[in-house]
Amino acid sequence: MGAISFPEGRRILFYSSVSDCIKNETLDEARQIFDKIPNPNVHLCTKMITGFTQNNRLKDALQLFDEMPVRDTIAWNSMIKGCLECRDLAMARKLFDQMPDRNVVAWTTMINGYMQLGRVEVAERLFREMPSRDTAAWNCMIYGYCSNGKVDEAVRVFEQMPSRNVISWTSMISGLDQNGRSEDALRLFQQMVGYGIEPTTSTFSCLISACANALAVDLGAQIHSRVVKLGLVLDEFVASSLITFYANCQQLENSVEVFNEKAHGSVVVWTSLLTGYSLNLKHGGALEVFSEMIKRVIFPNDSSFTSALNSCCAIGSLDAGKMIHAEAVKLGFEASAFVGNSLITFYSKCGSIQDAIKTFQVIRQKNLVSWNSILVGCAQYGHGMWALAFFTQMLRTEVEPDEITFTGLLCAANHSGMWQKGRHFFQFFSKYMSIEITLQHYACVVDIICHCGRLDEAEEFIKNMPVKANSLVWLALLNACCMHSNFEIAERASKCIMDLDPNCSAAYTLLSNLYASAGRWSDVSRIRMEMRMRDVAKQKGCSWLTPEGDKQENYHNGIGDSWVILPMIQVIIIPDLPLLCGAKPMITPDISPLCDVQLLTLS
Repeated sequence: MGAISFPEGRRILFYSSVSDCIKNETLDEARQIFDKIPNPNVHLCTKMITGFTQNNRLKDALQLFDEMPVRDTIAWNSMIKGCLECRDLAMARKLFDQMPDRNVVAWTTMINGYMQLGRVEVAERLFREMPSRDTAAWNCMIYGYCSNGKVDEAVRVFEQMPSRNVISWTSMISGLDQNGRSEDALRLFQQMVGYGIEPTTSTFSCLISACANALAVDLGAQIHSRVVKLGLVLDEFVASSLITFYANCQQLENSVEVFNEKAHGSVVVWTSLLTGYSLNLKHGGALEVFSEMIKRVIFPNDSSFTSALNSCCAIGSLDAGKMIHAEAVKLGFEASAFVGNSLITFYSKCGSIQDAIKTFQVIRQKNLVSWNSILVGCAQYGHGMWALAFFTQMLRTEVEPDEITFTGLLCAANHSGMWQKGRHFFQFFSKYMSIEITLQHYACVVDIICHCGRLDEAEEFIKNMPVKANSLVWLALLNACCMHSNFEIAERASKCIMDLDPNCSAAYTLLSNLYASAGRWSDVSRIRMEMRMRDVAKQKGCSWLTPEGDKQENYHNGIGDSWVILPMIQVIIIPDLPLLCGAKPMITPDISPLCDVQLLTLS
């Protein structure tokens, strides 16, 4: 920061140039111009600091902050906020403690930072220590509690507030809705109207979202009429909420009508329509919306890609999914965990596990969902060793496994014939991992023991479970009895299932098939008679086709059922999922990053 004086006109020009560079995110150029300005004022320094922190350049921001000869309250607050945005909570707290004149904004910023990082108790302590509180501080607590799933605490703070503004009401309505209490959110809105508080566009967006989640069709339609009268229907967030509302209520034609009221250029509105089509199983329409977005140069966001890939997944269209993947690569979304996880799931379900692995390797910051998606994908197609290799690497990156990871590992061991390994994994997770063992996990273990041919041991395992077995666990045993023709255990297992669920058609069907395989036709007749007496129907078989991109399902009870083939529809017979997606026979993919990882061995 030199000492040469500038003419005032030149100073204004340099200030404007720095602001433009910050706006365009050319921060190195902004810093070069900034360094030529003698004695830049506090306002410009603060703007430069904000530019650095918004681009995750915290070190540069702190350096400039240290160089400032004079710092006002705004500069301090901006630096603290910047540290929190860059997730450096320790530095933010250090600056907060050093700040000479902490105002209510500084306190609120720190509280918000702790809440965002899940440090609720520290945020509560700071809130209690505040020398004075404004409405924004109270609102911050409401938002923080709701974000951390503590809705009752948020309601308590809301009721204790000395005064509430429209943001307070909107935050509480939104918080209730997002935590599964949509009907309470709607009741709160009625109170808000009773107090004479005028809703904003944000309030209406949250309210319409609550109507969508509560399936409150009549109230949602009334609110739609009101926003039309107020001229707010063209607001992108209101329009988006209305599209989602009608889609949730299975009134897709109304969603399209709302969308067509204006030529929207907002990706939020387009994504809402895309998701609405997908939600109503109109997957061909969803892909058409995505295609139209690309044609109109409306760049998709993470949610757009995810919804489009979900539709590709639902109809098993590998070609469409690959085209969407190509768009994601063009727009720089391939390394995004959000889009990458959807691609892994899509490729896995289409049987293209090699593409799933390649996608996984590209993701820059892998989260738990990323690891679970690739692990479960490998498990589904019997690549147990790959699944175990990924699990080993997952542990080395210090990502904590969860219940889904455990299920994936058990399935991987089961589908790959590594039954002893599966039993060792169950012992390992039971003893050393703080993961809740669910009935689904127990069912997997029963299936693994049964694959070893140890039906007596499997039955004993079920009896000694710390929780009462459900029909799913007993069905695993019954299915194995049918494979091994063990009538004694099969009859005991079927009795347990029928005691738990008298209308379980699978139990009757498996037992009937077992008797039929041994020629015990009198027992088969008895089982069928019991099914008729209890009005238990065999679950219908289902096949499907995708004319024009929309999935159509056909149900049939058996050989005697008649099929109605619609004219002018090209029927595609799909023998199995990998063939549907055009997958080639499995070739060991290049997983060289895993080659140096030793498989976890449990004894």
